[in-house]
Amino acid sequence: MTGRVAPPAGSFRLAVSALFFANGLMIGSWAPKLPALMARLDISEATAGLVVLMLGVGSILVMPVFGAMTARHGSARAVRLSAFLALPTLLLMSLAPNLLLVAAAVLLFGGFLGGMDVAMNANAVAVERTRRRAIMSSCHGFWSLGGVVGAGLGGMALSHLGEMGHAILATLIFAAMLGFALPRMLHDTPDAREARAPLRLPRQPLPYIIGFMALCSMVPEGAILDWAAVYLQREMEAPLSLAGWGFAACAATMAAMRFLGDFLRQKLGAVSMLRISAVVAIAGLGIAGMATGPVMAIIGFGFAGLGIANLVPIAFSAAGNLPMLAPGVGLAVVTMMGYSGILLAPGSIGFLAERVSFSTIYLGLAGLLIVPLLLSPLARTAEFTDEDEIASAA
Repeated sequence: MTGRVAPPAGSFRLAVSALFFANGLMIGSWAPKLPALMARLDISEATAGLVVLMLGVGSILVMPVFGAMTARHGSARAVRLSAFLALPTLLLMSLAPNLLLVAAAVLLFGGFLGGMDVAMNANAVAVERTRRRAIMSSCHGFWSLGGVVGAGLGGMALSHLGEMGHAILATLIFAAMLGFALPRMLHDTPDAREARAPLRLPRQPLPYIIGFMALCSMVPEGAILDWAAVYLQREMEAPLSLAGWGFAACAATMAAMRFLGDFLRQKLGAVSMLRISAVVAIAGLGIAGMATGPVMAIIGFGFAGLGIANLVPIAFSAAGNLPMLAPGVGLAVVTMMGYSGILLAPGSIGFLAERVSFSTIYLGLAGLLIVPLLLSPLARTAEFTDEDEIASAA
C-alpha cells in the first residue's frame, strides 16, 4: 500500500489512535448497557446470553466484508463507511421496543464496529509501513483505554441520564472523535495488483496459522474477563469486594503494557517480544491456577495481563504485513479467528467448570499459550528496526 500526500505522519498516528479509542468507547458502553436492556425487556440471563451472542455473530459476518473493501479500496474508505454505519446503532438499541428489534440492533452494533475494527487495524498497519515504526500495541492500548472510559462513565451516565440519555452521550462522543480523526487519517490506496486481485479467502496457510495464534491468545483474555471473579469467589473464597480485582488487575497491566509495547517491540524485535510475552502470560496464568488464596491469584492475573497485552497486536501487525496478500484480507481472517476466541471462551469454560475446577482450567489455558510461543517465528513480518526508522527519516 502507498500513502498519498497528506498531513504529517505524526497526525496519522494521532488519528488512528483516536479511532481505536472511539471504537473501544462504544464497545465499553455495551458493558453497562446489557443490564439496562435486561431490566427494560424483562428477560432472563439465558435470553440475555443469546442477545450477547448476536454481538459476536454480527462481527464475524461483517468483518470479511470490510476486509474485502479494505483490500480493494484502502482502509480509509472502509473505516469511514463502517464508522458512519456504527454511529446510530447504540441509539437504535435504546429505541428498539422489543427483544427481536434489540437483537437486530445488537447484530448491527457488533457488525459495524467489528468492520471498523478490521479497517482501523489495516490503517494502523499502513501507518506502521509509512513510519517504519511499530504503533500497533499503543493503538490497542487506546482501545483498552476507550473501553475503560466507556464502561466506567457509561454506568454513571445510565444512572443519571437513563438509557436513552446514555446512548445520546456515547454517540455524541463517538461522533466528535470521528470528526477529529477522519480528516487526519492516512488515506492509503492499494497498489494496482491488489486492486485487481479477486476477493476471496486466501489460499495460503499463513493467515490461518496466525489467526489460530491470535485465537489461542484471546481465549485466556476472555476467560479472565468472564470467569476470574467467579473463580475468586467460589474457589478462593474471596469476598465480593475483592473478586472484581482479578479482571481489574489483568486489564490494568494489559493497558499499561500495550502503551510500552511498541517501544519494546522496536528494541527487542517482534519475535522476541512475542516469546517474552507468551512466557510471562504462561507464568501469570500458572500462578493464578496454583494460587492458595485470592491475593496470589490476583497477582497471577496481573502478570497474565502483562503477557497477553501484546500477543494480539503483534499477530495483527504480522497479518497485515504478509507478503503477496492484501492487508485487509489477512487482517479479516486473523481478526475473525482471534475474536472467535472471545466469543467461544465464555460458554466453553462455563461447560468445563461444571466438570473440573477453575484452577485446572487456568492451568490448561497457560498450556494453550504454548501455541503462540511455538509459532512466534511467524511474527517476523511485524519486525521494524531502528535502521528502518532512520532510513524513513532520511
